[in-house]
Amino acid sequence: MVTEPAGAPPHPLPGAVGLSHLSAYDWEAADGVRGGSPHLHLVCTEAYVVTGGRGAVQTLGPDGYRDIPLRPGSVAWFTPGTVHRMVQGGGLRVTVLMQNSGLPEAGDAVFTFPAEVIADPERYAAAAALPPGTGARTEAAARRRRDLAVEGYLVLREALAAGDDRPYRDFQRAAARLVRAEVPAWRELWRAGALATAERTGAQLDALEAGAPAYLGAATAYETTPTRRGGFGMCGRRDEYAVPGTTLPYHAG
Repeated sequence: MVTEPAGAPPHPLPGAVGLSHLSAYDWEAADGVRGGSPHLHLVCTEAYVVTGGRGAVQTLGPDGYRDIPLRPGSVAWFTPGTVHRMVQGGGLRVTVLMQNSGLPEAGDAVFTFPAEVIADPERYAAAAALPPGTGARTEAAARRRRDLAVEGYLVLREALAAGDDRPYRDFQRAAARLVRAEVPAWRELWRAGALATAERTGAQLDALEAGAPAYLGAATAYETTPTRRGGFGMCGRRDEYAVPGTTLPYHAG
């Protein structure tokens, strides 16, 4: 007999990943590049599965600056602490898979705002927030947010290009300080989502080994459709899904 872990949601997506679809922003930034808001995740790996168009993802990490081409069929992913910026090259459409579904929606992402904004939690929160809805007011706020993130990002990129990783490391540390108070709540989301899913697999393996696969009698299928289309995410216009184990979207993607 398989006993469900306490608090486990009913059958999230495989691996308890988060799912969304993005159309990369077409707004031109100060450096002439069209695309989204650079940011990093603190504990989640993110993957792009390109389904249409072309573009790139620019990344900053210990290995320096990279410009990874995106085209239909390609997949790119980046680990926690990697600053990433989605770049529009023409009709870019991406399916986004997020580790630890529920954590990104709860704030596991920090924009590359200038250092003085990152250092002030209230100022950061005000700069990161968007008005509700998908109208012109929200679009203007999302574009201002993107521009502020690009401003800080360019400082980090230029320093790395010059062989100085201190601004990048300082940003990582500041981002970690900014979200530290959220960790207890994130731990509960992880326990109820990704950890519970892994524990469920362990219990099923135990049942199979014991010759008692009764849990297969509860087999079923699920389906869903977007619960909101065209929302303003970090990287582009975002189609969102509500699936077991997730919270309402915050600013992921």
